[in-house]
Amino acid sequence: MPIRENLERIRQNIEKACLRAKRDPDRVQLVAVCKDQSAKKIKEVYDLGIRLLGENKTQEAEIHRRQLSASDIAWHFIGKLQKNKINKLLTIFQLIESVDGVKSLEHIHKRVDAPVELFIEINLGEEKSKSGFTIEGLKKALPYISNLDKVFISGLMAIPPYREDPEKVRPYFSRLRALKSELNQMGLDNLKISHLSMGMSHDYEVAVEEGATIVRIGTALFGSRGQ
Repeated sequence: MPIRENLERIRQNIEKACLRAKRDPDRVQLVAVCKDQSAKKIKEVYDLGIRLLGENKTQEAEIHRRQLSASDIAWHFIGKLQKNKINKLLTIFQLIESVDGVKSLEHIHKRVDAPVELFIEINLGEEKSKSGFTIEGLKKALPYISNLDKVFISGLMAIPPYREDPEKVRPYFSRLRALKSELNQMGLDNLKISHLSMGMSHDYEVAVEEGATIVRIGTALFGSRGQ
């Protein structure tokens, strides 16, 4: 199916999900996940009005940036952080969504002159195959994180355990929304959560119903990789 039709369907589904949840659709942003996509497809998405592009790998992101150098694109890094590439990530990306631990925060804090906005990744299912803070691990680290005055945490990102039935993922999304409220009540100077980046191609409607402000969509938008 053409990308234009895919995008229209996604936007309609987001609007319907917002209607069910009594939310404003304008409060939900779509990040187009560009992993393994051609420059032609990414350009088509840009021409259709998408300005948030997500990348999993630094090297591929550099290639895509050279191929599509429009100044109004906001590039989000959503992949696994490698400490030796943090310097490069800070120059390529407008936002790193996948800060996965205290060490990553420390590395970023040491390398910036002015406070930088970041999202923290939460490993909701405490899966060993995935990176990110556990909820309890984050809470324990907060007193230390609150002293890192060159990082400002404005969002939470999560990739919950995969379930064929999106309804079975809902409790994880709900848990992330509850964590957002709990963290904001603490009143930390460098932590004010306004964004929940959750939901991908197969479960984004449920994520929107549970409060997602950013959905990260690849296959449902571009079609299968390599086509």
